[in-house]
Amino acid sequence: MNEPIAIKKQRQINIVLNQGNDKPKTDESLSQGKEKAMEQHLPLIKMEQELNRLVGMEDLKYHVKEIYAWLHINKCRQEMGMKAEKQALHMLFKGNPGTGKTTVARKLGTLFHEMKVLSKGHLIEAERADLVGEYIGHTAQKTRELLKKAHGGILFIDEAYSLGRGGEKDFGKEAIDTLVKAMEDQQHEFILILAGYPKEMDRFLKLNPGLPSRFPVIISFPDYSVEELMEISKRMLAEREYVLTKDCEWKMKQHIDRVRNSENSSFSNGRYIRNMIEKAVRRQSVRLLNDFRQDRKALMTIQSDDLVLEERDLI
Repeated sequence: MNEPIAIKKQRQINIVLNQGNDKPKTDESLSQGKEKAMEQHLPLIKMEQELNRLVGMEDLKYHVKEIYAWLHINKCRQEMGMKAEKQALHMLFKGNPGTGKTTVARKLGTLFHEMKVLSKGHLIEAERADLVGEYIGHTAQKTRELLKKAHGGILFIDEAYSLGRGGEKDFGKEAIDTLVKAMEDQQHEFILILAGYPKEMDRFLKLNPGLPSRFPVIISFPDYSVEELMEISKRMLAEREYVLTKDCEWKMKQHIDRVRNSENSSFSNGRYIRNMIEKAVRRQSVRLLNDFRQDRKALMTIQSDDLVLEERDLI
């Protein structure tokens, strides 16, 4: 596959099994065929169930299905004695903080392990400090040690563009060169996922002419809408057994809309929502302590006064 996959709109994919059988099928045989298909595609079904628990990400959900179908059909071709190249699955994740990149990488590790694409399916998270050393040769050594830990799984490097910020003399370039070599020499022994801000990642790819062609899968993680962020907040609260009053919900929605669209804001999407909720829970605890009230309804309820949003939240 020469061109990277880049999904821009939601589509549907259908896998048709047992083509060419013209005999009429009974309800029993159809049921058995359906059960067999579900068993065969259990890794995909489980992955879709996991992704459906996440808010939004409709394009991503299709993209994962496309990757699964790509691998499955290639396996079918191999079983039929047809030509089928073993695919490299190194990926680029483009998106702002808090859009679910690390969560999705971890779930992909589980999927690829169940499909026997990866022997372990574990996720190794890394950043610039984990790869870049302090002297010549140290960076290559650190990077190779990290690659060894990621063997059989996924090496996930967030803010990967930071490896190229220091110019030609920076040791970050040595880390890039070591990664590029490993992607070629060990391309089926691990999966490399580089993640970061969209514009910065585009510039990063230009640092090494061998980089763009080595990433057949490119996935964009768009910012959440205000409605999606409110849904995320409600799910987080429900998991913790909290509820918002109507006034508090309105106050939160207005604040999210304001901070999300603020030009001066470094907005972190789901991460921002989690921090805001945790702060509100702490404030609610202090309020209840002072009120000497601990009935079930009080313990569950986050009031408008608990959601104190300081001006620095908008910076």
